[in-house]
Amino acid sequence: MKPNDFNDIVLNRRSIKRYDPEVKISRDEMEQILTEASRAPSSVNMQPWRFMVVDTPEGKEKLAQMARFNKEQVNTSAAVVAVFGDMKNIENADAIYDKAVELGYMPQDIKDMQLGKIKAHYDNQLENDLRDVVLIDAGLVSMQLMLVARAHGYDTNPIGGYEKDIIAEEFGLDKDRYVPIMLISMGKAADEGYPSYRLPVNDITFWK
Repeated sequence: MKPNDFNDIVLNRRSIKRYDPEVKISRDEMEQILTEASRAPSSVNMQPWRFMVVDTPEGKEKLAQMARFNKEQVNTSAAVVAVFGDMKNIENADAIYDKAVELGYMPQDIKDMQLGKIKAHYDNQLENDLRDVVLIDAGLVSMQLMLVARAHGYDTNPIGGYEKDIIAEEFGLDKDRYVPIMLISMGKAADEGYPSYRLPVNDITFWK
């Protein structure tokens, strides 16, 4: 049974370190999960996230060597989604905004005006500033991916401990273009995982 309420999807999420290795996620369902996750918001709708799904024994074996402290998560998961940020995401601007016009989401004159401003902004943006935007947007899609996966009945865990400096090249991607964000292991938890304490909301909130 798939989880279908707020408690199942959000409040009861736990840190999962080991999955049932017999559970698989079909490519069709993974495509659906990624499609739903991609509804996350992004700056000027540039959608700079890119996904690399590692679900083969060969791919997981290679990835496990780059995530030595998280080998069990990688090896037992149904799949690990490596989230990257595309530093050249502006290359998709015309395709995104042309499709918005075609679908009736905006008129042509508004598209021309907005796209002109967006491209001028990108041309003048410092690389570090662009990277900050990419990191924020890719972080949004990463959390949404975890929530969507849970809604499909799968458990997830984000992994930050891996060799970010070599992962792109090791998997044949341009390391200067694709910035590693995080790994998200996905599958069916083999146990209940670990709960974690959260600070009271009034300890982390400023009321003005």
